[in-house]
Amino acid sequence: MSKRYQRNMMALSPEENHRLRDFKICVAGCGGLGGYVIEELGRLGIGFITAIDGDVFDETNLNRQILATINEVGCSKSEAAKNRMTAVNPDVTINAVHTMITEENCRDLICGHDLVVDALDSVTARLLLEKHCEAEEIPMIHGAIAGWYGQVSVIFPGDRTLEKLYPANTVKGAEVELGNPSFIPGVVASIQVAEALKVLLGRGNILRNKLLTVNLLDQEYEILGITG
Repeated sequence: MSKRYQRNMMALSPEENHRLRDFKICVAGCGGLGGYVIEELGRLGIGFITAIDGDVFDETNLNRQILATINEVGCSKSEAAKNRMTAVNPDVTINAVHTMITEENCRDLICGHDLVVDALDSVTARLLLEKHCEAEEIPMIHGAIAGWYGQVSVIFPGDRTLEKLYPANTVKGAEVELGNPSFIPGVVASIQVAEALKVLLGRGNILRNKLLTVNLLDQEYEILGITG
């Protein structure tokens, strides 16, 4: 085994570590959450990552998005994810897709993946992603951030968790009003990656039919049950 993954050991068995290279994960969004998610998945050794984002970096992204640099302003976020992972772990294949998720393309984009990570900032797009993950029978890791706060949930086909979390006609989440400082994306993204790993390997207790809420202002973490 490569020395690169020695520090994965004990937390993961050699067999589990070897399995990671066979998984395909789709990350929807390469901004605040998505940049950290891709960074951590790639360093773990996930073999194939599709990075989807139709946006480019602007100056307002520099406060929190790990892929954003002065030199990347105006450049594709998905291509920046590919370039970053090529530099960090060239063993990982990054499929950079510079497009927004729509009703027309969503199912084709996620098809064939073992798991999808929701790192979007639009409730409409999140609900679309949940619907097509259900159609493709792919589990999904939801994450959202706003100000000092964040949330994570694991969604399996048929759970329809986001339909229960977001009222009808909701377009934007609370991040529009509360902003997003530098410290919240990394925390929530790390929890998403941990949940993704547990789902793929069948380890531990996962946040299915539950919502983990993170309050960094008061250091409060709570797990809420989600019912129909």
